[in-house]
Amino acid sequence: MKKYLVDKKEDIKKLKVLPRSISFRLTKNFIKSIVGPRRAGKTYSLYDLILNKEKIRDEDYLFINFEDEAISRFRREEVVKAISYHHEVYGKEPEFIFLDEIQNLNNWERFVYSIFEKKQYFIFITGSSKLLSKEIATQLRGRSLSTLILPFSFKEFLSYKKVEVEKIIPTTKENEVKNLLRVYLRDGGFPDLIFTEVNRRNFFRDYIDLVVFRDIIERFKIKGSYLIKLMIANMLSSFSSEFSINKLFNALKSQGIKVSKKTLYSYASALEDVMFCFFLRKFSTSLRKMMLSTPKIYFNDTGLITNTLINFEDNIGKLMENLVFLELKRREEKGEISAPYYWKDYQGNEVDFFISKPADQLIQVTYASNRDEIEKREFKSLIKSSEELKCNNLLIITWDYEDELKTQNKKIRCIPLWKWLLNIQ
Repeated sequence: MKKYLVDKKEDIKKLKVLPRSISFRLTKNFIKSIVGPRRAGKTYSLYDLILNKEKIRDEDYLFINFEDEAISRFRREEVVKAISYHHEVYGKEPEFIFLDEIQNLNNWERFVYSIFEKKQYFIFITGSSKLLSKEIATQLRGRSLSTLILPFSFKEFLSYKKVEVEKIIPTTKENEVKNLLRVYLRDGGFPDLIFTEVNRRNFFRDYIDLVVFRDIIERFKIKGSYLIKLMIANMLSSFSSEFSINKLFNALKSQGIKVSKKTLYSYASALEDVMFCFFLRKFSTSLRKMMLSTPKIYFNDTGLITNTLINFEDNIGKLMENLVFLELKRREEKGEISAPYYWKDYQGNEVDFFISKPADQLIQVTYASNRDEIEKREFKSLIKSSEELKCNNLLIITWDYEDELKTQNKKIRCIPLWKWLLNIQ
């Protein structure tokens, strides 16, 4: 175990880690739980904290990755002595403790609480599912702060490509940014794909297998993978659209596939728990109606969609919408906005997103490069929702069209996707 602790730091020092736009507030009064999808960069964010943001010395931190093969060979009794071993090697206790993929340690809650109650360490734990946050909330009541880590944002992607964008840039630079946006939209932001040359289709095929078997079947004790994979295929084909368990149940039933609605709901819940996908509820002033509404479904990365099922060019508008959803999740995580919803009336008029804080805003997303390419229904839905919700902050996120339009005494601002993602107003 002592050799593992030393070797791990040597491995970390050899890494070239670029800064991520994620910050952690250091406190010994709370456990910092880092949650997010598999391979989204949770561990990478810890490396960034160690090597870049805080520049932590070897003697000041302890790092254990519970998915390392070396750790799997140790008995639990050995692992829980890690702090003592660190003291023996370095002559002092660590100030920072990083416990990566902690859910793989049996009774991890007891171990974490035993070191937390001393209030001597900055404790960071990571896990692959939202369930980890629920477990922490239950076992460590009020003693943890969670941070959501998603795959690289477009801003982080540009930073890796060493492309700096100012408020006003020349046409050649703008064209470069839009080209990179197409690449990002197609390939996504998983660090493994950004940093290394790998076959993308193989990566996402293996990624789905990993989620199905490690995060769903093993973690939730589910028997068999056929139904889950069938459900994932149906979900992917419905991305950026409403996804109805009831319709899926009827479709399976018509094909002679026996499964209960309860089972399908539990699978959908499990996939959302591990942040493979997200469900967006329809806005209503009635909480009951909101919870019973048919949700729209989005995925943790656009590359997951383009590299498994669909033709990229024919679905850019829907991919843009999925990308906007993920950016809204990032901004929600930072506390910049409220949780997003979608709006839809009984006539089928729909607006992609509605947020209520810091100020009410209605957002449509469309693949348009000029005024004529924006469909009339986009305007109609914005106007109707604006009147119903008494919201005058109306935004259309386009591919390459920027203007302020006025229709039916309503101002509608149009902004290109790349500018919105980079917060260039």
